[in-house]
Amino acid sequence: MSQNESYTTEEIARLLKVSKLTVYDLIKKGELQAFRVGRQMRVDAMELEHYKRRGQQGVSAPVQAESRIEAGSEQAVVISGQDNSLDILAQELENKSASIRPLRTHKGSLDGLIAMYEGKVAIASAHLFDGDTGKYNIPYVRKLLVSQSFIVFRFIKRTAGLYVAAGNPKEIYAWADLKKPNIVMVNREPGAGARVLLDEKFRLHHINKQAVAGYSNEQSSHLNVASMIANGSADVGVGIETVAKVAGIDFVPMVEESYDLVVLKTAQNNALINHLKEILTSKQFQKKLASLGYQTAGIGDIIWEQ
Repeated sequence: MSQNESYTTEEIARLLKVSKLTVYDLIKKGELQAFRVGRQMRVDAMELEHYKRRGQQGVSAPVQAESRIEAGSEQAVVISGQDNSLDILAQELENKSASIRPLRTHKGSLDGLIAMYEGKVAIASAHLFDGDTGKYNIPYVRKLLVSQSFIVFRFIKRTAGLYVAAGNPKEIYAWADLKKPNIVMVNREPGAGARVLLDEKFRLHHINKQAVAGYSNEQSSHLNVASMIANGSADVGVGIETVAKVAGIDFVPMVEESYDLVVLKTAQNNALINHLKEILTSKQFQKKLASLGYQTAGIGDIIWEQ
């Protein structure tokens, strides 16, 4: 087996004798680390062998890829976050430099920043609302990356709010409405930006989260939350507007959130930071994002540096 050999998701599915959807789920959970070649997702042969060995040893916990220099001069750049805009960014980075190999891990905002502190992530996305300051991201980044030098780039703006059934039959229009006795919510997992937003709003509005039906019912993505609303398993959940349209449910806008990018200022990341600046300020890249409904005003601006 050549160290440089890699497999498509279809080939991985055949080798492991599982469905292609299972392979995608393994990649999403971080149990298999993948990279993109054009529109195609591929997995290194060595990564597949490592995964199989972990299975034989009974290791079930996901093993996350680290941001590191690998064979030759190729740098594996791990980008954390779940938004589709990050897949577009990964593709642009791959096109920009032959020495950069983007990898994706679908961690929530808090977990992504913690992984960055541990040296496992190169670009961390964040949409973390701080109720005390009314600001996004900077209060959390400064606390979690203490003693580190980093740059926070403005990325996109998204509308976050409440997913409700078509027609909003339970008449849910405000955070306080989640206290209604006939309301069952569905939540995001700890560390997700949507979970942080909800918890901060509950704190500010003096809502006892443990008294809200369904608070402990956790799902791992906006789409999963929206699906629960669509199939009638829950009445309300927190997410972003674009996913509500996909799921065919109604959306009650609550906040405009800042979805920003964090990069550590290290010698290893100098070229990456320069490439990132060029991509974010590229009109072509901005048009791609705008065509998908993202707000790009100020994208590429440095909103914090230390």
